[in-house]
Amino acid sequence: MKEKIIKSKEFHGKELSLESGHLAQLAHGAVLARQGDTAVLATVVTAAPREDIDYFPLSVEYEEKLYAGGIIKGSRWVKREGRPTDQAILNARLIDRSIRPLFPKSFNNEVQVIVTVLSVDEDNDPVILGVLATSAAITISGIPWNGPVAATRIGFFDNELVANPADNAMDQADMNLVVSSTMDHIVMVEMGGNQVAEEVVLNAFDLGFEHSLGYLALINEFAQEVIQKNGVGYQYQEPELTPELEKENQVLEDIKAYVDTNFPNVLLDATSAERDRVQEEFIAEIFKKYEGKTSKSKMHDVFEKVARAKTREKILATKKRVDGRDLDEVRPITSEVGLFPRTHGSGVFKRGDTQVLTVATLGSMALEQLIEDMRGERTKRYIHHYNFPPYSTGETGRVGSPKRREIGHGALAERALEAVIPSEEVFPYTIRLVSEVMASNGSTSMASVCGSTLALMDAGVPITEPVSGIAMGLIKEGDEVLILSDIMGIEDFYGDMDFKVAGTKNGINALQMDVKITSITKEILKDAIKQGNVGRMHILNEMLRAINSPRQDLSKFAPKIKHIKINPKKIGDLIGPGGKVIRSLQETTGTEISVDDDGTVIIHGVDEDGLARALEQVDMLTKEVQAGEVYKGKVTRILDFGAFVQILPGQEGLVHISELAPGFVKDIHAEVEEGQEMEVKVIEIDNQGRINLSRKAVLADQRKESNTHQSNPPRPDHTQRSH
Repeated sequence: MKEKIIKSKEFHGKELSLESGHLAQLAHGAVLARQGDTAVLATVVTAAPREDIDYFPLSVEYEEKLYAGGIIKGSRWVKREGRPTDQAILNARLIDRSIRPLFPKSFNNEVQVIVTVLSVDEDNDPVILGVLATSAAITISGIPWNGPVAATRIGFFDNELVANPADNAMDQADMNLVVSSTMDHIVMVEMGGNQVAEEVVLNAFDLGFEHSLGYLALINEFAQEVIQKNGVGYQYQEPELTPELEKENQVLEDIKAYVDTNFPNVLLDATSAERDRVQEEFIAEIFKKYEGKTSKSKMHDVFEKVARAKTREKILATKKRVDGRDLDEVRPITSEVGLFPRTHGSGVFKRGDTQVLTVATLGSMALEQLIEDMRGERTKRYIHHYNFPPYSTGETGRVGSPKRREIGHGALAERALEAVIPSEEVFPYTIRLVSEVMASNGSTSMASVCGSTLALMDAGVPITEPVSGIAMGLIKEGDEVLILSDIMGIEDFYGDMDFKVAGTKNGINALQMDVKITSITKEILKDAIKQGNVGRMHILNEMLRAINSPRQDLSKFAPKIKHIKINPKKIGDLIGPGGKVIRSLQETTGTEISVDDDGTVIIHGVDEDGLARALEQVDMLTKEVQAGEVYKGKVTRILDFGAFVQILPGQEGLVHISELAPGFVKDIHAEVEEGQEMEVKVIEIDNQGRINLSRKAVLADQRKESNTHQSNPPRPDHTQRSH
């Protein structure tokens, strides 16, 4: 039986506690992190290595439990949680990217991390707690790891950086940045912001790193006590060097020497049309030569290690890229807009071999995306989706629901553009962007940012500034550091860093950094941002050759919008019982109508005539009757003492028999009949809201106007000659 151990420490007036030995005792590592009323459980379990894969099989799941916020799922039929939300997947990716670089390269056991949010408040961030709990769980598990790691969220409010602000305040922040770091270096960065200055971002890195040191000290103290009292959950042993293993290791050394000696130089030339064919033939040659002596996956792994070393050696020696570019040179760029007549906006951005098509679609505010999570329901009106079909890399593969990488890349592009999307008051549309990767050879996420900017401007969306993006790479050997602008796929694969930067000419909107080494210094990050800014501005200028500002008019196929303000008391009249009135109005006019609580009515429709008819009908349904005004109405009922006339939809008044006509009316039925249309004047609205009308007053006004015209005949036209 494990002993329950709790360690706590106060950070900026908030107590943070780590707990082990109580929940999930059969996991190799399990830690419950608490702060305020937020509680997150992280578990880690490892299994034997899998022979059928040639990568480190780490999986991270982030489980949002609706009960954590006291929520029951809104669906009538399904009450349990379904597939992870996009935000849960993004949170899982953030944790994965924070811990993955710290596992030893030689460790290939399967590792599964499950982070479960058990309770959540409005103030304390469950994602940061998830990183800390995961880090502590791995540290106490016995799994080989070069951690711990800690994360800090930095907000930027009114020109001030704030470490781990209240979670519900982040919507008002000009920057939302997460920094994950060890005691020595930053290992992961993710940021969304509103054109933030580079110096502010670098200062945020420093603040995040410094703040994380306190978390790391707590994790180390906690882990030391847990391991001392409860031991570790998993005893890792290096594979025993048996004669069979020693023999296989010697075979792998022989393969390495063979690959190193016979490595085709064409494989170091990324511009060669022969490269892929030669590589395929060379690998087949290795497989044939050493068949039966070791597995194909291990032979392929040896090839990749040699290829990585030779590629890096060439770049370091020549200070040139594998395609011959200078270190800071961006590949050739082409941009196009307006490709398809029926779409509301489209743009194609091509940089080198990477090509992305983005299509923009506009819809009514009623089409906002509804999101349900632990904190209830919310909506979003700007949505970005990213698709990465297998043909984009010249391969076959599964086509279906988006993978986590696609969701992550779409969210990154969405963050990059969110700051420049016009407000609902300026542009009351739901906006959906879909980026289709047509061809991939490095940084399709940043290409989708560029393609999306083009599509938005082509659609006539009045973005405040165009946005461009670039992916920066790194080759670091010892003290020698080379920063690469606009990395290709091979430079991402064999390099040490993938640092994506997106923004406008005024500042940075989004960052995402993943590393494969743990020695990224602030100087490296500073140089990467500075060099990346030069590259971004070049890319932006090339993009603006295709379109340099949003179009003034929307596509004729895009919905148009009309506004009208009504008395909030009239909203019920417009909607009708069970929504009957507004539904009928939408069906007959071919429009979509939404009503806000303040009485703002927004009418969307493609057809101008339908919009005009809908606007007129809404006005009639909700118009306030005013004394002294004249209306054209229809007789609905006739009684002995007068006739009821409908002057507006749902509103009628009484024309007393004495107000029907000049003089005495002996038989009302001889004067009017049901269904008859007539002009009437509102002569009174009494205290009970009853409307009294007069036809006689309208007739009198008409006679008076006629007499005025007769007493003032038109002047003769003296320009005509008389005969």
